Amino acid sequence: MSAVASPPRRTLSPAAGLRALLSVEPSRGLVDEKFQIVVRNLTPGQQVTLHCVHQSEDKDFWEAFGHYISDQHGTVTVAKDASVGGTYEGVESMGLMWSLQPVPGSRTGLRLRKKDVLLPMVFHISVYDGHVTQGFNLMTALVTRVIERWYMAPGVQRVSVEEKGIRGTMFIPPGPGPFPGILDMWGGGGGLVEYRAALLASHGFVALALEYLSTADYYGSELTVDYFEIAYEILQDHPMVQRDRMALLGLSFGTSVTLSMAAYSKIIRVKTCFFFSVFLLSINPYQVTLSDWSFCFSLKSCSPQIERIMEKAGNRHLLHTLTYPGAGHLIEPPYTPHHRASNFLVNGKEKVIMLWGGQTKPHADAQEDSWEKILAFLQQHLYFTAPQARL
Repeated sequence: MSAVASPPRRTLSPAAGLRALLSVEPSRGLVDEKFQIVVRNLTPGQQVTLHCVHQSEDKDFWEAFGHYISDQHGTVTVAKDASVGGTYEGVESMGLMWSLQPVPGSRTGLRLRKKDVLLPMVFHISVYDGHVTQGFNLMTALVTRVIERWYMAPGVQRVSVEEKGIRGTMFIPPGPGPFPGILDMWGGGGGLVEYRAALLASHGFVALALEYLSTADYYGSELTVDYFEIAYEILQDHPMVQRDRMALLGLSFGTSVTLSMAAYSKIIRVKTCFFFSVFLLSINPYQVTLSDWSFCFSLKSCSPQIERIMEKAGNRHLLHTLTYPGAGHLIEPPYTPHHRASNFLVNGKEKVIMLWGGQTKPHADAQEDSWEKILAFLQQHLYFTAPQARL
């Protein structure tokens, strides 16, 4: 995905009187797209700090930074030069994204999630002289660039779904279609979470983000299989969906729903399922007759149990397992910050701090690798020839 970049802002470098140049390409792209950061016109061997700051929709500030030393040409190329300190270390082209954390003094239990996918996430990337660790808002940057990261590519349609008792949001790629369809289900946090479905549509799939646990209406009430089957049929019957190329995608508690629907529903007949951060399920292996479906799991503790279930059902060959040691429970799209713990509502009422686990670098690697494999898996089993939207 490419975009025409605006000229970088220039500021006199106090180290040598040079005008520091900062390039971030693309300056406007999808959240799962890597960018290239290059700083020029520094003095050879100059210590600098690359700093990124973002204000969330909840008005909280998040930041990440890396310490660099310019080469003999006075250049820092983030894709090949190592950060020697900061919120990440080593050669990490996207470290300024996945190592974001709340600024000192922020509220506890924060989690960075996009709510309004019609608007971009805006980041200010700056270069500071020296190796700085705090007080960035009190300093003058050598140079700053503003970039945008989007979940929705141009031409993707967002359509609210409120029919037959179903609530959700459908995202439709640009182009004539029809496209493969994906029913996207999140976890026990409840509410309507749209950003992953929007990103899937940006890669050529019609995705329905399904709200099935609402803190306002559903906690404490019975949720039946009918709800998910009706949602599936709404998606399948849409004129932009290729009805014989359907998939289920689940995260956390959504994996329990996804696997149960795939195993037991007489209506839901999908080509592929993808589950990650799986909850342990109790399933009769002799009732799992998934002769022509394929599955892909990104999980840890439940993998052996699910493998045994599929083996007894005679379908082990349909199971592809991804394991990520050191990763936490919340596997999000790539470059999303790692949240070891965050606020969580129990039964839609009591707020607690939920420990999701994991370590930042292994978790970031898991998110990048799993997303690439999710898209490849879905394209392998669902795709025909549908264009992918680009910014």
